[in-house]
Amino acid sequence: MTMQNQDLIVMPAPTAWPFVTAFGLALLFTGLVTHVAVSVAGVVILVRGATGWWGDVLPVERHTQVAVAVEDTPSVQMSPRVVDHLTVGAGDHRVRIPAEIHPYSAGLKGGAVGAVAMAAVAITYGVIFHHSLWYVVNLLAAGVVPSLASADQERLRGFSAMGLAVASVLHALLSTLVGVLYAVLLPMFPRRAGLWSGLITPVVWSGLVSATLDVVNPTLNSRIDWTWFVASQIAFGLTCGFVVARTHKIETMQSWTWESRAGLEGRRIDQDE
Repeated sequence: MTMQNQDLIVMPAPTAWPFVTAFGLALLFTGLVTHVAVSVAGVVILVRGATGWWGDVLPVERHTQVAVAVEDTPSVQMSPRVVDHLTVGAGDHRVRIPAEIHPYSAGLKGGAVGAVAMAAVAITYGVIFHHSLWYVVNLLAAGVVPSLASADQERLRGFSAMGLAVASVLHALLSTLVGVLYAVLLPMFPRRAGLWSGLITPVVWSGLVSATLDVVNPTLNSRIDWTWFVASQIAFGLTCGFVVARTHKIETMQSWTWESRAGLEGRRIDQDE
């Protein structure tokens, strides 16, 4: 952009050729699913639009002069207030949060304890309503084992070695993953962490499972008792959150200097050592 005089500036000239080119390209691909004549018309329009667009740019770009209305700019009043920026490594700042976190091992322990609590509630449901220790186990494994996905009620009540193995692996993996997530997320809720871990998070998680379970495990979705499912999730949240919350937190690097975090400073070694 260059200035011609005080009231005019030079701008690229307006052109419609890019739109013509895009329209021709759209007709070209539309003809692939309709009729060849549409593609032929698209090619013609595309070539004409491309050549017209090319002529507006090369060998010399077309320009036009645009008048500019010059107005008096009002004076800007400077505010006496200043923004106090937090500095990394300067005292007890909150540039990075949280300042302390639970170790990942706490999540592993919490996930293991929560897995036992959740399994106890789920198996209790199976024993009371279906008179079987293996009903809930087989329902969980039905999302992976095709034979259990099509099984009837009687077979789901029986013992299945494959169902037990698959359900155990799935239950252990999911409980471990959620336990580690608890260790990471709970420090971000310094107030009422027990409420978040024991009630709000399990209820939200149950809602997400309810929305996707029909795709992931249709057998479980058609036969699940949601009251007992939510109860088992709350049992996991309470026990896992309790274990994680009681572990000793470790300090993060947010209070360290930049040199320390980057590993540029090491322990000073005396010559006498």
